[in-house]
Order: sequence, then C-alpha cells, then structure tokens
Amino acid sequence: MRTLSEFPADTAAKVTTVFADIDDTLTTDGRLPAVAYRALEDLFNAGFHVAPITGRPAGWCDLIARLWPVHGVVGENGAFYFAYDAKTRKMRREYFADAAERARNSARLAKIEARVLAEVPGCAISADQPYREADLAVDFSEDVTPLDAAAVTRIRDIFEEEGAIAKISSIHVNGWYGDYDKLSMSSRFAKEVLGFDLEAEKSRIVFCGDSPNDAPMFSYFPNSCGVANVADFVDQITCKPAWITAKKGGEGFVELAQKLLTSQED
Repeated sequence: MRTLSEFPADTAAKVTTVFADIDDTLTTDGRLPAVAYRALEDLFNAGFHVAPITGRPAGWCDLIARLWPVHGVVGENGAFYFAYDAKTRKMRREYFADAAERARNSARLAKIEARVLAEVPGCAISADQPYREADLAVDFSEDVTPLDAAAVTRIRDIFEEEGAIAKISSIHVNGWYGDYDKLSMSSRFAKEVLGFDLEAEKSRIVFCGDSPNDAPMFSYFPNSCGVANVADFVDQITCKPAWITAKKGGEGFVELAQKLLTSQED
C-alpha cells in the first residue's frame, strides 16, 4: 500500500467513478461525519458516478438510494442494487435471487443463526437484521463488546460448515447463499445503471474500503484505496488496496475525494 499523496495526478484526473464501503470507510466511530457526506455531494455535483457498496441491509439502502447524493447503492454484500430516478420518482430494485429463492435461503440461514448464538458466546444478531432481505449479519463489534479473532473466525466457520458464503467486515460476519459478492453486483450495476462495462473502465474507477470483505474490490480495481484503519486488518486481507489515506474512516474518505476533485481542476 502506498500513501494517497503518491497517487499520480494524471491518473487521478482520469477517474470517473467512486465506489465506497460505508461502515468505517464513510463513517467514523459509527457516525457519518458531515465532511464525509459533503465529500459525497461534492463528487456527485462534480459529475463523478458515486455509489456506496456495502454490507448494510435493504432497508438502509432504500433510504440511501433515495436521499443521498449517489447514483445507486449495492447492498448486503452484493445481493442487490437499488437506484432511484428522481425525475420519474421510481426506485429500481434488482436482486441476485428472486423472492422465492430468498425465502428458501432465509430458512436455511435460520439454522445458522441458532448455531452461532449457541456456539459463540458474546455475539448477537445484528440490530439491522429485520431490514435485510438476503443475508444474515452477526454482530461481533458494533453493539456488543468486541470479540476476539478466534470467536470471529468461529462465526465464519459455522456459516461455511453449513454451505454458506461468509465475509468478515469491521463489525459483522455476513453470510448468505448465492454465488455473488460486492464485485459481481457492482459489475451489473455499472452496466445497467451507469451504462458502462466494469472491466473496460476499471482503471477509471476508485473503490474505497476498510476491511477483509472488501478484498475482491481491492483486488479488481488497480486504483483501489483503503482508509487508514484498513491497516488494522492487514494480516487478514487477501489482497490489499493500492493506496491508503493518512486518516481513518470518513475523514480518510474526504482525503480521497479532495485528491480526485483537485486533480479534475488541474
């Protein structure tokens, strides 16, 4: 990882699209600081394509797509994307799996929920679970006393023992059934909403994240960026971002936005 200050201005000037995780990337200590929201708005108003790529639930994503200065949002680690057209006042909701398959998967995840709660003391089902449509989120740090690495790994292992996919974020272990992730749904979102092929344009896209579940995005985008707290997971991330900010969380995202905006002006 190289410091963001080394990001070449001519490369930054070619960037057209900014994808970003939410928790501990746009947020700082669990809150969305005004400067981070303003950075999103400044990027949006400057003509960048802007979209959060998050593990957060459908209920949150509906609000984000509707009210934030973004072109859409990929949620639940790639289970869907939502995009709101302000002119027609229509929300577009596209899912990896149809409603019937999501219902079947929910029943399978209920078994995992019971196992995790019984086998890993101190964890909890995420407070945002009622607003989810496709995955199960197990809280190990957000609203509970943080668990150690062994407990977090055990949560992931239980998902995998039941044949599910599991990813570790900075606060949750998210698990689901289905061959998707943040990257696969981001590709679909880019094609269907933003109107371009992700593979063809990936050098002009910056993804900003902070944790192990962002590894597919860090690996794919040559100009991926981690906020400073990504260093907390350096031993757990299979592929590290190309660049890293000096500050953590939302303030780190502001650094990235300022770099891109300044490069556009030069």
